Amino acid sequence: MSRLRELIDSGRVLVVPGAANALTARVIEDCGFPCVYVTGAGVANTQLAVPDVGLLAFSELAAQVSAIRTAVDVPLIVDADTGFGGPLNVHRTVRELERAGADAIQIEDQTFPKRCGHFEGKNVIAPADMVAKVHAAVDARADDGTLIVARTDARAVNGLEDACERANTYHEAGADIVFVEAPRSEAEIETVAAKVGAPQVVNFVVGGATPLLSEQRLQELGFAIALHANLPLLAGIEGMQHALRLLRDGAPLSDAPLATWEERQRLVRRAEFEQLDSRFSTEEVR
Repeated sequence: MSRLRELIDSGRVLVVPGAANALTARVIEDCGFPCVYVTGAGVANTQLAVPDVGLLAFSELAAQVSAIRTAVDVPLIVDADTGFGGPLNVHRTVRELERAGADAIQIEDQTFPKRCGHFEGKNVIAPADMVAKVHAAVDARADDGTLIVARTDARAVNGLEDACERANTYHEAGADIVFVEAPRSEAEIETVAAKVGAPQVVNFVVGGATPLLSEQRLQELGFAIALHANLPLLAGIEGMQHALRLLRDGAPLSDAPLATWEERQRLVRRAEFEQLDSRFSTEEVR
């Protein structure tokens, strides 16, 4: 059984922060979280400085997944947006992301180009078309331990009942985990928990459509994963802006919430690289 499956089957809600790069993933792992979510929105924001509106290319995502996999040992849930096309594209996407190190791969039922799940103006494909994508994703994985996450954005388009029906349909088609994006109240979150008969993700975006609930409440409702996809990104933006404003205004940098030099070097494992370099260094020629 895969480590991620064990975590989900434990019966405890799995709190998963999101990372857009290898260092953020390392910090998440270092803080004791047992899983990392590779956020497509975060990669688009940090690597391209663009909004989450379908501009991220598959190759750009795959490169980040590979880098993150090298940096951390914990399982990775990878946001693959719409799968970058139809069922054939999904098949290749899943196969390549699995090779890059994904332990779970998420695809969604939006039309292309997709939009952030908490943006307005979304559209969704027909359920049958998404079922074909789920079938392709399940067929593509080389390891049954690689989990397929099927997300529906139908709440914003057709209403909550359709979103729940779609989630159940995608689970029946073979998705291991389902994800009703952007319920708009605690009552709607409770409805999703009651009507969808599969392991589920609930996604919290600070400032987004879904209200924040406590881990205890999510545990009571039976959610498998509590996703905080862009919390580290938001914290990083605020921290950078704070420090840079102090620098711009000539204020003491001691007022900035900065990591120490030593902490930075610890996180990038400088000591390990120095030890490795020492092993392979040649003796001075006499």
